Amino acid sequence: MSERIDSAERAVENAELSERKKQILAHVVELYIKTGEPVGSKGLISATGMSVSSATVRNEMNELDQLGYLEQPHTSSGRIPSQKGYRYYVDNLMNNREVDELTKRLIDAGISSAVGDPEKLISKSREVLANLTKCATVSTAPVGDMTLIKKIEVVPVGQYSAMMVLLTSNGILKSRLCRSDTEINASVLESFYNIVKTFIIGKPAVEITPAYIQTVTAALEGDYFALLPLLAAVSELADSVGDSKLIIGGSSNLLTFKDYGSNAVALLEFLSRSEPLTDVISSAKGSLDIHIGTENKYKQLENSSVIVSKYSVNGDDTGTISVIGPTRMDYETIIPSIRYMTDLVGRLITQALEE
Repeated sequence: MSERIDSAERAVENAELSERKKQILAHVVELYIKTGEPVGSKGLISATGMSVSSATVRNEMNELDQLGYLEQPHTSSGRIPSQKGYRYYVDNLMNNREVDELTKRLIDAGISSAVGDPEKLISKSREVLANLTKCATVSTAPVGDMTLIKKIEVVPVGQYSAMMVLLTSNGILKSRLCRSDTEINASVLESFYNIVKTFIIGKPAVEITPAYIQTVTAALEGDYFALLPLLAAVSELADSVGDSKLIIGGSSNLLTFKDYGSNAVALLEFLSRSEPLTDVISSAKGSLDIHIGTENKYKQLENSSVIVSKYSVNGDDTGTISVIGPTRMDYETIIPSIRYMTDLVGRLITQALEE
């Protein structure tokens, strides 16, 4: 019922705006995003070349102010977009363009070194997006009860030590050095892989507990003492898969925006706490969700916009890449960039898992 009411209210709001008001609102939003300075009627005409009088533009801006789409910070200044104005712009006026070729090349080059390594790929995508958007970015790889063990590899690095690598069905990669009191030779590895293939591959990570490993080894015939360190390492890696995978980068970028002023410190402190930030990211709906200003339920984000884009692995939503910045962020550029990034990450992780 509430969704129908919201739709009706938006329909009324849409009907209130003439084509000229829409054009002026779009220009105000885009000029303010670009300059950070209030926009006046003369400045708008000068910047856009609109073929109307300054008085006409001023009257239209006054009406947009009365309708709640614009605000006037000071009586003698021009207008800036309100939260309602930003929302209308994003929903109705913004050009829904594809990511430009230069940005594509920068993204492709930025994450190229991580192709084939899902966990590193997610980390690099966050770094690249933070550099491109000049905002804070957050990447997640949520782990559910049905996150399965897909592959386990053991790479000997010495006579009594080996590097173990565990890969899950949703692209989480974990590794650790394993040491044994007995030689890790070809015979030991063959026995280990046979056990892994029979009892571990395809199982949910949450089920590979120490108790489960003990049950498996107790049911086996023969002397499996040499395998215990390897199997214990599998259990530890499986347990670590459940660790929170929310990581933030580029927080210091937010200090460059004068929009935050003295609130910047409180915002950075908020972003350092994983629990509320996880709540913000996990509440996103659809493949791409945008919360503007007070649409975010936390007070620390009332001057920010949060864009959350989901990436899919093998057709299932697996994790998210998000951008957090001021409401004055460049939506028209950032939205196609984050869409391209998440599509690329999902596709590359899927390919890595199929190899």
